[in-house]
Amino acid sequence: MTIELWGRPTSARTQKVLLALAELGLPYNLTLASATMGAAGHVAKGNVAFGVVDTPEYRAMNPNGTVPTIRDGGFTLWESNAILQYLAMTYDPAGFYGNDIRRFASAARWVMWENNELIPPMHNLVKHTIRLPEGERDPEIARQSLERLEKAWLIVEAQLGRTRHIADDAWSYGDIPMTIRVHRWVLLRGTEALTPNVVRYYADVSARPSFDAVRDPSMHLAG
Repeated sequence: MTIELWGRPTSARTQKVLLALAELGLPYNLTLASATMGAAGHVAKGNVAFGVVDTPEYRAMNPNGTVPTIRDGGFTLWESNAILQYLAMTYDPAGFYGNDIRRFASAARWVMWENNELIPPMHNLVKHTIRLPEGERDPEIARQSLERLEKAWLIVEAQLGRTRHIADDAWSYGDIPMTIRVHRWVLLRGTEALTPNVVRYYADVSARPSFDAVRDPSMHLAG
């Protein structure tokens, strides 16, 4: 069975699904879809979005008009974290969380934490330093976002001082969002911005074969 995926490779939420599919070795078909970016970059700079998300057909699958969305057989699902957990439970519970409900929950909290504590400030930092036209960028929003991120990474650093991976000592699906965030942080700030345990973690996760699915810098900082 080939999974149908709608999204854009420059979307971190879509990248979660791409990385999970790479870990699983599952075949998929990607339909480019987005309201905010296209092949040439962000609509804020006058570029054309991939579209699709405002069509009646897409809204019937995902009423939010967001990406990603998947269809697996007759089952359609939107919301990247729900998709990530669905893929984990359906295709490799042993590999993705040790087939253990406590490991599943431990990974889930970090997936949710990334969604709440890393995505918003990183989105705003990229938006106000790269994606918006220079005249529309707000240096204060960029400064506050950077400050919030630096504090959040200290929490990750402390956790990785206790465990080798984000949920515990073994890799889990909780490491998929964190892999993308660490990689983006490196692309934004350089490896010198990484704290010691995060340096070790980045070396571990970027050495996984699946990392090639999200390695390309142009997937992350496209303007």
